[in-house]
Amino acid sequence: MIQRGRGLVVAAGLFMAGLVLCGWSSAAAAEQPVVEKMVFSDTVQPVSAGELDRAIAKANADGAQALLVELNTPGGLLDSMYSMASAIMGSRVPVIVYVSPAGARAGSAGFYLMEAADVAAMAPATNAGAAHVVSEYGKMDETMSQKVENDAEAHLRSYVIHRNRDVESALAAAASSHSYTAEEALDKHLIDMIANNDTQLLAALDGRTITRVDGTKQTLHLAGAQIVVLQQTLRERLLGWPVNPNVAMLLLVGGALLIYLEFNSPGTIVPGALGTLMVLLAIFALDLLPIRYTAVLLLVAALVFILLEAKFGGHGVLAIAGILCLTFGMLTLVAAPVPEMGISPIVALSVSVAFGLITLLLVRLAIRARHIKTRLGVDALVGRSAKAMEPLRPEGHVLVEGEIWTAVASEPVAAGEQLLVSGHEQYVLRVTPIGAKGSVA
Repeated sequence: MIQRGRGLVVAAGLFMAGLVLCGWSSAAAAEQPVVEKMVFSDTVQPVSAGELDRAIAKANADGAQALLVELNTPGGLLDSMYSMASAIMGSRVPVIVYVSPAGARAGSAGFYLMEAADVAAMAPATNAGAAHVVSEYGKMDETMSQKVENDAEAHLRSYVIHRNRDVESALAAAASSHSYTAEEALDKHLIDMIANNDTQLLAALDGRTITRVDGTKQTLHLAGAQIVVLQQTLRERLLGWPVNPNVAMLLLVGGALLIYLEFNSPGTIVPGALGTLMVLLAIFALDLLPIRYTAVLLLVAALVFILLEAKFGGHGVLAIAGILCLTFGMLTLVAAPVPEMGISPIVALSVSVAFGLITLLLVRLAIRARHIKTRLGVDALVGRSAKAMEPLRPEGHVLVEGEIWTAVASEPVAAGEQLLVSGHEQYVLRVTPIGAKGSVA
């Protein structure tokens, strides 16, 4: 009985110890800081701007200690950069921009995003800068160019000062496209630290007091922080794919050919539906990108040249002109501030030649088919050769295409003579000796 009592006491003690340990671990888990992480390895454009907006909104809603943006971008559109920089500075949760992994860069518009962050950091063997503004629509006049550059530099200067970073070095990247290694950026006070990985970065930031844009001070508590990686939504993945200019152009050209096939062979449905979807996706993607309207005119001219070649024939000159217009139109269609946002020359040339030749062939076949009269039954025999099976005086039987027909000759015909079918009356053929003068009806 005593042993049983001792067993119950031991079991109760273990149970209470377990509850205490569970409560302690739950409290420790509740106190563990959470840092949400977004991986940004794309060009700066409307879709990526929307992705950053969502990440910032989620970090604010979840009450995360910070939002970590792993950045690797060649740059992108000026308007999208302004929007993203404003979103970073407007976040209630501190935003840490970390140029990583090794070999990554914060080029052009990416440099502005890095400088807009509450904390700017870089991994070893990375670089940032080359942030001079490039016109999206070709060469601007001197006054307009100066206005755009001054506006971008003022935008950069406005928050570099509040982040206590070196204004002169930042403006050198914007004004003269200077680029910095991680070590140079740290030495110039453009970033706050260099870190090998996320864990080292957060450990170094623990306890650091940062200055927000509004001038308030905030101490970061990131020791042992749990990093939660934010995944792209299905919508972002679907939108990000066609925004690639090369993909958008392939969708546009492929869709146009499928729609043409539907018009040429009505009722097939599938080519028309698929082609329409592809063209709409391409138009949606191109609408998000800066488009040169002179390039659109070149594409229209290319189509006109190809149609004229197919209709009237130009000994290939019109076709070549159309393909050249198509190539130059594709190459200049997207006013890309960085090469990564432009259409690849290889894609432009190969698609132009293939599209031009296929369109030329299809249009010629369609035009030729429209000029050929549809002939069925006895109509198909008009113009064919025949052979008299017996004397025709003037009526008799003839052999046409292996078939025996009743025929009436325009003049007496001897058996075995070669004839030409010139017409018919119902199922009686009219034939003429090949040597004789006559006309085919």
